[in-house]
Amino acid sequence: MTAHPPTALGWIDPVVSVAPDWDAARVRRLARRLGYRLVWPPEVSLIPLADRARAAEADAVIAPSPAHLDTLTLDAVMGVADVETVEPRMSFARWSALPGYGE
Repeated sequence: MTAHPPTALGWIDPVVSVAPDWDAARVRRLARRLGYRLVWPPEVSLIPLADRARAAEADAVIAPSPAHLDTLTLDAVMGVADVETVEPRMSFARWSALPGYGE
C-alpha cells in the first residue's frame, strides 16, 4: 500500500499580493520542498479559510507571507492545520493539543 503525502492548501490573499503568479510559484516550491501535495481553494468564495482547509482535509496551509493571514484567520486556521509561510520562512503548529481545537 502506498502512503499518500500530506495535503497543503495554498493560500494567496488577492488584496495583499502584488504578484500572484510569483507568490503561487513560491508556495508551490515550498510545498514541494516540505513534501506536501498542494491543492488550491476556489478563487472566489465567502467560506472562511479555516473551513476551506477543513474541507480539503489539509494538514497545512501555505501562504507567501504572514501578511496573507490576518490574526483571527491565523488563529482559526491553526485550529485545523499547521501554517507555513514562504518569507519570512515560518511555521505555526496547529492548536490541536488544546481541548476543543481541531475537532
